[in-house]
Amino acid sequence: METHNTIILASASSIRFDIMTNAGIKFTCKPTNINEAIVKDRFLNEGCPASQLVERLALDKALAVKTSDDTVVIGADQVLEFDGKVFDKPKTRQETIERLLMLRGQEHRLVGAVCVVQKNTANWHYTSVAKLTMRKFSDAFLDDYMKKEGRSVLACVGGYKFETYGAQLFEKVEGDYFSILGLSLLPLLAELRRRGAILS
Repeated sequence: METHNTIILASASSIRFDIMTNAGIKFTCKPTNINEAIVKDRFLNEGCPASQLVERLALDKALAVKTSDDTVVIGADQVLEFDGKVFDKPKTRQETIERLLMLRGQEHRLVGAVCVVQKNTANWHYTSVAKLTMRKFSDAFLDDYMKKEGRSVLACVGGYKFETYGAQLFEKVEGDYFSILGLSLLPLLAELRRRGAILS
């Protein structure tokens, strides 16, 4: 049985691209340029929980891809929550170092959302929460980590690539591996199968 839906990933994230590619999904990537800062400021100023914020951002990204057929558009977003505050991707190497020092020996949460839009209408989303505890790593380890990972960590909300050397930053993790990376793959696959977009 063949599938007939075109699938678009509305994201510039290389790790989301890799997750979907490695799962055998045929799709095209079409990053969108929504003004995330406006959405974040509004939601945070209104005291909305991080789950609502990422759901809105994932939806806005998917809706920004306009289609006129049964194309399936996937949007996703993720933020880091620590000590009652929400954090986005660090912008500089120094900010990354400060972020990791702040989280050292502490537990934080990664809150993510993925949604599916079809015919410019959103009718499915999934929200995930993962709890991660960083170990009390040494300053020497942090220096080595930053030298090895370089600027690549600026693309990661926590300042770490959990799928590579960044795994060594942690002593305990509670949550789905793919959700930690930024895309809740298994629920998404189930929804794509339900829609007939991939083989069941």
